Order: sequence, then structure tokens, then C-alpha cells
Amino acid sequence: MPRPPRKSSIPAFALYGEAPGAPGDPLHVESIRSRSERYDWEIDAHIHRGLHQILWVASGPVTASLSDARERRDGPTAVVIPPGVAHAFAFSPETQGHVLTFDPRAILEGEAPAAGDALRALFAEPRIVSMNADSLAATRISALMLNLAEEYAAPDAPGSPTPLWLARAIVWRLAHHVADRHREGENARGRPLFTRFAVLVEAHHREHWPMRRYAETLGLTLERLNRLTRVETGQAAQHFVHRRLVREACSRLIFVAAPVSKLSFELGFEDPAYFCRFFKRHVGQSPREFRRARFESASS
Repeated sequence: MPRPPRKSSIPAFALYGEAPGAPGDPLHVESIRSRSERYDWEIDAHIHRGLHQILWVASGPVTASLSDARERRDGPTAVVIPPGVAHAFAFSPETQGHVLTFDPRAILEGEAPAAGDALRALFAEPRIVSMNADSLAATRISALMLNLAEEYAAPDAPGSPTPLWLARAIVWRLAHHVADRHREGENARGRPLFTRFAVLVEAHHREHWPMRRYAETLGLTLERLNRLTRVETGQAAQHFVHRRLVREACSRLIFVAAPVSKLSFELGFEDPAYFCRFFKRHVGQSPREFRRARFESASS
């Protein structure tokens, strides 16, 4: 099971264990075994700056620490990791699958709007997506990932557009599957607007934008923004933003060994005492109680 490390900051890698920055290619794919076996099947907490990542577990177990969530799942499971989200994994030797890491510009370049829509919707938030082993979605995604790995390793891969085509297909298929699971009760016309709102929240949640600024940036009234988020999440827009802040706070409390006051300033709170009250109101524990409980759980 991934153990939250006590570090002064969360390390950033292009690929785990390698120097930060963009990898040499705009796309990289490798088997889970090829890297995790070197680290005794445990990948400690880290982030990727500017890079998107999909962990595809075709079969076998994975324990994923993703932002403030830690879950054990069995394949087929996809773990979707937006840039800057702290994540850690523990696998077993029998775990089979692949890791796809890519620069989003490569996916978007020269493609129809559907590719961009799928990318933004899928990576609007970190997520763990489990599927039935005999489902059509799991079968298709597994086949695409295997084909991608083969094409990426082919001698003519550097000059071939095929790996990018397959990567786009994986993103589209996975986004389509996630959308299908949430289609009931959704407002189809509102979804693109909600995706834009989610992208804005991801970029500005630590700046504590007022809700009216989000609404005005989207060309909406505050009332319409609240209706939109209630259709998508069942809650008001401010609660959606607060939930993102809480998720970030939980991640930092778990993975960063810095004082609570320092973390509160990094999250845009001017008063650490107010941050503690905000956190306790949403989580039910003070930041220190939450941090202590998580480390006691990880060490037991």
C-alpha cells in the first residue's frame, strides 16, 4: 500500500524517477512492470507538471493514492491523473497494464473538436474508473493500449503518426465511457460549459476567485452558473470550488511535511486560523487531526 512520505515537497518528474520537465517525445507509453518492478512495485508520491497521465490496469490489483483519496481496485481500472495532482501506487507482481503519459498539445494538434472535448472532460478532475472485465469499453481500451505499446516500440515509431492516433482513441474511448456512466440526468447543453468551469476552477482555485468572477468569465449569470453545477454535481458552484480546495489541502497534508500555517498560505488563505475552520467544516477534523489520522492509518 502506498505510504505517504515525509518530504519537504512533492517531487515532480516527467517520468517517475527521472528529471522533471517534458520527456523527449510528446507521448510515452510503458508497461506497469517495466518501471514499478525496479521500485519493489511501489511508486511513491509525485506530480507531473504540464503532462497528463492515464494508468491502465488491465488485470490484477492496484492501490492508488490520488490527491486525497486512497483506494484499492482490481483491473480493468483506469486512473486519470491531471497535471499537478499528487499520486502514488502500489502494485503486485501479477498486475498487468500500461502507463500513458503525454503532452496535451500533441493530442489536440490538428484534430477535430471532439478530441479536445474528450481531453478536457476526462481530465477535468482526477478519477479512478473501474470497469467490468467483460464490458465492451474494457475490451476496446485494453486492445488500444496494447496496440499503442506495440506501435510505440516499433522501429519506425519516431516517424509514425500511429501512436498519437491510438492515444487520441484511448482518451476519446475513456471519456466516452465516463460520460455514459453519468449520462442519466445530465444536461447535454450544459456539459461543455461545466467543463469550462471545471477547467477554470483547476487553474484558479488557490486564488479564491469570487463566484461572480467565474460566472462573468464564462459569460453567465451567477444564478445560471449555480443551476449548471447543480445539474452536474447536485451542489452549488461555491461548494464545487470548496471541494477542490479541500482536495488540494488533503493532498498537501498527506504528502508535504510542512507546517499547517505554511500550507494554508500556499492554498491562498491569508489567515491560518480561518483555513483550519474551513477545513474542519468540510472534513470534520482539524488539519492536524486529519494528518495524524492518515499517518497512523498508513503505518498500521
